[in-house]
Amino acid sequence: MTDQHNDQRNDAHIGHQNFETLAIHAGQPADAQTGAVVTPIYQVSTYKQDGVGGLRGGYEYSRSANPTRTALEENLAALEGGSRGLAFASGLAAEDCLLRTLLSPGDHVVIPNDAYGGTFRLFAKVVERWGVKWSVADTSDVQAVRDAVRPETKLIWVETPSNPLLGITDIAALAGVARHAGVRLVVDNTFASPYLQQPLALGADVVVHSTTKYMGGHSDVVGGALITSDAALGEELAYHQNAMGAVAGPFDAWLVMRGIKTLAVRMDRHSANAARVAEMLSAHPKVTQVYYPGLAGHAGHEVAAKQMRAFGGMVSFRVAGGEEAAVAVCDRARLFTLGESLGGVESLIEHPGRMTHASVAGSALEVPADLVRLSVGIEAVDDLLADLSQALA
Repeated sequence: MTDQHNDQRNDAHIGHQNFETLAIHAGQPADAQTGAVVTPIYQVSTYKQDGVGGLRGGYEYSRSANPTRTALEENLAALEGGSRGLAFASGLAAEDCLLRTLLSPGDHVVIPNDAYGGTFRLFAKVVERWGVKWSVADTSDVQAVRDAVRPETKLIWVETPSNPLLGITDIAALAGVARHAGVRLVVDNTFASPYLQQPLALGADVVVHSTTKYMGGHSDVVGGALITSDAALGEELAYHQNAMGAVAGPFDAWLVMRGIKTLAVRMDRHSANAARVAEMLSAHPKVTQVYYPGLAGHAGHEVAAKQMRAFGGMVSFRVAGGEEAAVAVCDRARLFTLGESLGGVESLIEHPGRMTHASVAGSALEVPADLVRLSVGIEAVDDLLADLSQALA
């Protein structure tokens, strides 16, 4: 049997492997021509056709499809247990494609009362302008979501854990609400990653990712993704992805794939470090509240324990002394870098009210002014604890 046949045979059996193996191999057999074990970067815009319409492997123009992006998209689908994955230029590009594929003027969406500021801005300042209505519900309260659904509702949108208050939504329970109402359930799985949580298996219709975050994992790429187990919906999304054009470039796709290979081991370390940080903050006299689903006192702890492998690397907390005290903690941190985004190997600190969530000021999603958000990295945890101690001193 030739090496190429071996590659095809091995790829055919990838679906039976564990997550850590899928992360490294799914969608990425050794290159048939050279045997390269890492997917090449196909930095190309167009492809030679074998006669008019005679496409090699379905490739004609890299907005429509590119082999490096295809490898990432197949990998994403495998990791989330879906039938179709689609890679975009950013998480918001993925969200925009999803909304314009599924919604029409007059439709309604239920959105969470705690969500990424960019998602809120997309609904409130962009999508609303072409006639899509939205309303806010506490998605941790199943009855509140059920009550928010209207006859014109088409989507229930969920983040779990949520950004920045680390709220937890029972995905399986809301999937039941969505099915009963005849609407689709969308879950932003960015904070958890598919290693910690797989919403499609719990009944969600579409998973959204900012692959900029934990999937890429190294603060060196911007990207987004959609994954679904509905083949027909996957085709619709792919049509609009091509029609709208906000696709992941080949080098960006390659960087995300490189990050995904170590996703499992990174998430284990992120989660372990964050748990130690949350415990330390919970005992600190200058901290009035800690938001981390791994804490037994967190309102969503039991649900998180049921649907997540571990509790992730994000921790938020409120500081005694109000907004200025919270800002001062951010300014005094040294090992925690002051910056937006999250999910990289390095630890980050930010003030959501003035940074990532400034767009929700004055809305139902407004965050506490004394809130600090941490993206806990994979450094030595004792060094992280020491930095937070001196920043809070």
